[in-house]
Amino acid sequence: MINTQTARILSRYKSWADTVLFDATGALAPEEVVKTRQTLFKTMIGTLNHNYVVDLIWKAHLERKEHGFTTRSVVLHAELNDLRRAQQDVNAWFERWADAQSDASLAEELTFAFISGERSTMSRGAMFMHLVNHASYHRGWVCEMFFEVPARPPTTDLPVFIAAHPESGFSRA
Repeated sequence: MINTQTARILSRYKSWADTVLFDATGALAPEEVVKTRQTLFKTMIGTLNHNYVVDLIWKAHLERKEHGFTTRSVVLHAELNDLRRAQQDVNAWFERWADAQSDASLAEELTFAFISGERSTMSRGAMFMHLVNHASYHRGWVCEMFFEVPARPPTTDLPVFIAAHPESGFSRA
């Protein structure tokens, strides 16, 4: 499904995009980050926690471990700086994980259980693509909330990342 170069690029993109969003969110008035809004996870910090929890769930699946979560909407870190550090740690894990993969390991299919308990099977590469895509989707939710502040949201698009990192060779991927 994906190759090692793509996994490495996407792991670095995810770290970069999360950093850009945390920087922009941290520049807002603190009350805006916790303000209740018309969104599923209620607040910016709630949505960012959701992304973090989902990363932990898929990390556990990739490691063939139990994750212990019964919901995807728990707030593990109520303070933005604490959540930022935790997100950086899990993103660093995904970068190391991506660096250690082979095309064969990315193609390996693993069985896991969704939060609902339903069993499924996906390749490691598909799992990783899902978590990168999922994070992008919900970063968009947080960016949409910026307009309610009102504030300009950051740009976290993949082409912006690639253009900002020409030394990486990602533009030739």
